[in-house]
Amino acid sequence: MTRNILVIDDELDIREVVCLCLEEFGGWRTDNAGSGAEGLKKAQANPWDCILLDISMPDIDGVAVYEQLQANPKTQKIPVVLLTAKVLSADRDRFNALGVAGVIAKPFDPITVWQQVAQTLGWAT
Repeated sequence: MTRNILVIDDELDIREVVCLCLEEFGGWRTDNAGSGAEGLKKAQANPWDCILLDISMPDIDGVAVYEQLQANPKTQKIPVVLLTAKVLSADRDRFNALGVAGVIAKPFDPITVWQQVAQTLGWAT
């Protein structure tokens, strides 16, 4: 089954690598956004199976983006997986309390990131 995934991250290299790996290894369709504001617009424009969301972004941080996604009936049911370098247990506790689907730590292995997404969301690989 082809999945549609939106990647929101302010770092172009990260977006390109994640999208390429999800497409090549997972066989999924992707789109990306370079800012929280752009990501919020794209999240509303299409039906997404998942959003991969960076936490540390300059315009609107990932937590604020997630809260806005949850406040919008059109986007609140989309599972969100955080991509973050913040992986201390206190950070993980805070993210889990938000209700995100999961957390993938940066740096990640580009070859297996699609498997991490699938495992986090319970998608058969």
